[in-house]
Amino acid sequence: MPTWSFRSHWMAQTAGHAVSRPDAVALRYLGQDTTWRQLHERSLALAGALRERGVQSGDRVMLLTLNRPEFVEAVFAINSLGAIAVPVNFRLTPPEILYLIEDSGSRVLIVDGPLAPLGAAVAGMTSQLESKIVLGEADGFESYEQVLADADPIELEDVPEDSTALLMYTSGTTGAPKGAMLSHRNMYLQAVTCIRCNEVWDESDVGFLTAPFFHIAGLGSIAANFIIGTPTVIHPLGAFDPEAVVDAWEREGATIVFNVPQQWQAICALPGITDRDLKLRIISWGAAPASDTVLRAMEETFPEATNVAVFGQTEMSPITCVLSGDDSRRKLGSVGKPIPTIQYRVVDDEMNDVPVGEIGEIVYRGPTMMSAYWNKPEETAKAFEGGWFHSGDLVRQDDEGFVWVVDRKKDMIISGGENIYCAEVENAMFAHPKVLEAAIVGREDDRWGEVPVAFVALKPEQELTLEEFTDFLGATLARYKLPKDLVIVDALPRNAGGKVLKTVLRDRLAELANG
Repeated sequence: MPTWSFRSHWMAQTAGHAVSRPDAVALRYLGQDTTWRQLHERSLALAGALRERGVQSGDRVMLLTLNRPEFVEAVFAINSLGAIAVPVNFRLTPPEILYLIEDSGSRVLIVDGPLAPLGAAVAGMTSQLESKIVLGEADGFESYEQVLADADPIELEDVPEDSTALLMYTSGTTGAPKGAMLSHRNMYLQAVTCIRCNEVWDESDVGFLTAPFFHIAGLGSIAANFIIGTPTVIHPLGAFDPEAVVDAWEREGATIVFNVPQQWQAICALPGITDRDLKLRIISWGAAPASDTVLRAMEETFPEATNVAVFGQTEMSPITCVLSGDDSRRKLGSVGKPIPTIQYRVVDDEMNDVPVGEIGEIVYRGPTMMSAYWNKPEETAKAFEGGWFHSGDLVRQDDEGFVWVVDRKKDMIISGGENIYCAEVENAMFAHPKVLEAAIVGREDDRWGEVPVAFVALKPEQELTLEEFTDFLGATLARYKLPKDLVIVDALPRNAGGKVLKTVLRDRLAELANG
């Protein structure tokens, strides 16, 4: 029996597209097309260049780039050698990136031109990097295009399907970042999941990418495109501009799009949005919770499109649950049902299954599950305690199997012995007409142990008092769930995946308490 691999699927499919539709568009960026033939040939050339620089199976190559076609070329090239791609958040500081270089053992760095000063600063802090390649020109770096021009392309080789393809570092909101080891098989099954949940059957669709490639939602959301041969429009990264995104959808004829809920909120609020000539077939969201208010706005703004919720986490490649179509209306606020390719349970702290309707942690097994955290055996053992991957997500499931996320286990507030689940309170806060975005965190309290504190960003030219806010929330929430303090902010701090950084909010609370 042959051993299938990530390269044998994505790269072999790309090779197939390069023969069957060589001049068809694989990637489009800023109006420039990369055909399937170009993607295939450039990936093999870069693989040859990396091999000439000593990269072998199992080696790590770090990618510090913005969203652009060369990222895809680099991942394909690295994986074709059996090496491991390590995408990095370019918003990190040099010491934070240095930690990832040292933790991963990366010996080669590929950096984007605008990020060359950041890459140079990091390179100056370590002797570990043996090769440094820049997209463009920069002192101390080899030119990416010159490297390709001088290279001898490789021939495709077999790579074991269970070997690591990607080292995706978690956000590190609860400590040092951990590298989730995702295999070739993990990513192929992620592609199959995307094919199923987005109903991508042929190359007639046009995918559109806004999520950063260094986040699993980026590469994961377009995994199916490389299998089916669907073209992908890569939108440049930067401050999110909803009008520019919608302009691009209209211009490119995008049919499948993904955004985090905060972005969907801004898009749905655009004047004249319903008058646009859009071809949207799938409007997808995930990476952070969506309030009922945002979901209703999406339905009203794009009534002809299928609303698809995708839920999961980096360690699961990432999708674990999907909700779409009529179920999006019928089960408003649910993240859907677990996908059929994984096993799951909803358990208590002793790993006992909880009854339907009760809250527990959802745990997983399956072929999209990471193998381990890189070089972190203790964290790996804890994550897989009891033989299942512990998601850290507290959920409840109804009698039809639909899942509602109520909180992250680490974020749940216990006040006077009562559990307060953030998702429930935050959903109620979003419904206030003056609120743009909101979150709660727990604050220590001598009497109750913890009490909830609300952080709120208001819509323009609005004011809100704690008394007004709690009067509004009291109509739907029990008294012990109501915020005991209100902090007005310009915007909530978020990571690259759109998740609110509650550690930052807790730090802000501590600063306020100290003066």
